[in-house]
Amino acid sequence: MPTNPVVTSHSMSPWTLVAEASLLVQLVMLILVLASVVSWFLIVQRGVLLSRTQRALDNFEQSFRCRQTDPTRIYKEDEEIALTHGAESIFQAGHQEFVELSDNPDSEPEAVMEGTQRAMRVAICREEERLGKHLSFLATVGSVSPYIGLFGTVWGIMNSFIGLAQVQQATLAAVAPGIAEALIATAIGLFAAIPAVIAYNRFSATNEHLIHRYYTLAEELSVLLHRRLHGRAAR
Repeated sequence: MPTNPVVTSHSMSPWTLVAEASLLVQLVMLILVLASVVSWFLIVQRGVLLSRTQRALDNFEQSFRCRQTDPTRIYKEDEEIALTHGAESIFQAGHQEFVELSDNPDSEPEAVMEGTQRAMRVAICREEERLGKHLSFLATVGSVSPYIGLFGTVWGIMNSFIGLAQVQQATLAAVAPGIAEALIATAIGLFAAIPAVIAYNRFSATNEHLIHRYYTLAEELSVLLHRRLHGRAAR
C-alpha cells in the first residue's frame, strides 16, 4: 500500500507523460520545443542588435549636431571607420550623392537635393529591412504555436476517450494520464508563443522608433546640405 502513491506520482510526472505520449503528440511537442529554442535565439540576437543600433544612433546624432557646420568632416571620419549600417550609412549615402551631383556644373540645385534625398531614402529602406529581419518568424511562432499545441491536446484527449471506451469500468485514473499528456502540449505551445509575441511587439515598436529617427536625421542633413548648396551658388 505505501508504494502505490510513489508509483502513481512517478507515472504522472511530466517527463514520464511526455515519454509515454503517442507519437503524434510527441512530434507536436518536439516542433514546439524547436520553435521555442529558435525564438529565444532570435530574441537574444535581435535584442543585442537593436541595443547596439540605438547606442550608435545616439552617438552619431550627438556628433552630427555638434558639427553641423562641417558635414564633410563627419563624412571623412565615417569613411575611416568604414561603418556600413545605421545612421552612418544613411549619412554617407546622402553626402556622397550630394558631392557627386553638386560637382557637376550642369546639375540644377533641385536635382541635386532630390538625388540626395532619394539616396538617403534608399539607405533607410535597407536599414529598415536589416532591422526587421526574422521578425516574421517570431510573429509566426506567436500566432501558430498555441494552435499547434491545441491540436496535440485534442488528439491526446481523443485517444484517451477512445481507450476509455474499451474498458469495462471507467475511472479517473484510467483517463487522467492521457489528458495530462495532452495538456502538456498546450503548455509547451503557450511557452513558445508568449515570449515570441512579447518580443515581436517590442522589437516592432523599437524598429518603428529607430526608422522615425533615421528620417528625422535625413531631413536635418537635407536642410544643412540645401543651405550649403545655395550658399555656394550665391558665391
